[in-house]
Amino acid sequence: MDSLTKLMVSPHIHGGRSTSGIMRDVLISLAPATVAGAVIFGLRALLVVAVCVVACVGFEALFNIIVKKEQTIGDLSAAVTGLLLALNLPANIPLWQCVIGSLFAIVVVKCLFGGIGQNLVNPAITARVFMLVAFSSIALPAFPVDSVAGATPLAAEKMPSLLDLFIGNYGGAIGETCTAALLLGGIYLIVRRVISWHIPVSFIGMVFLFSLLSSGFDAVQALSLLMSGGVFIGAIFMATDYTTSPPTPLGKVIFGLGAGLITCLIRYYGVYPEGVSFAILFMNILTPYISGWTRHKVFVAGGK
Repeated sequence: MDSLTKLMVSPHIHGGRSTSGIMRDVLISLAPATVAGAVIFGLRALLVVAVCVVACVGFEALFNIIVKKEQTIGDLSAAVTGLLLALNLPANIPLWQCVIGSLFAIVVVKCLFGGIGQNLVNPAITARVFMLVAFSSIALPAFPVDSVAGATPLAAEKMPSLLDLFIGNYGGAIGETCTAALLLGGIYLIVRRVISWHIPVSFIGMVFLFSLLSSGFDAVQALSLLMSGGVFIGAIFMATDYTTSPPTPLGKVIFGLGAGLITCLIRYYGVYPEGVSFAILFMNILTPYISGWTRHKVFVAGGK
């Protein structure tokens, strides 16, 4: 064989995208929700964000030093995990719990499994579930703009108006309330081709359809249930994680439909008023099977 001939596995052409570039786009896309959270819940929200981001980056750096591994904080994935975790927490959560959640997300869920691309489940969403089970304060209401404590809409007897739900004028987690900001970030990611439409549209569509049927075809009620809680931040930013979601379009649709269905089942029949985190975590576990069912079959000589 010619010494100049080199055999390499695909892909053979670099697409020009890097991990740090993708993570930078995610950080940019989350900026509107972060700003909206600061406006709605005050500077305490920014403090929670800062603690989570710094803790996640610090724990990853410290882990790499301890195990004598090449430093990986430059890929910005730890910063994304910290920001996503913070946006899924109430602004009045004790800061020490933010540190514990960050430790769990980075060290237990991510680094111990080999780092980015090796984790079985989404670190931020898994840490939120861990904190929800371990700390009762994560379920406490945050403070809306009038500084009066109020329960998240799904746990309240009366829903806010559609306008309040769209702009985020109600209690809840820092980054989940302002639907407008989340949609803006999602559009940015799709335009930049960081994510595809399959998971967000199928996830959100399933929740809307289930809510519409359950409410007796009351569109206003269905939209209220859709925009309250963590559906949009979960569908756009958490469920679309490359590592923990299927790679094929059909697999993504199945993943989104399953996550949306489980979310609604937990909302209507579970003990928690919100089920997005548990739904995404459960579908993360099923991702290897969905990927296997929907993978493209390659036909080669001698193959069946």
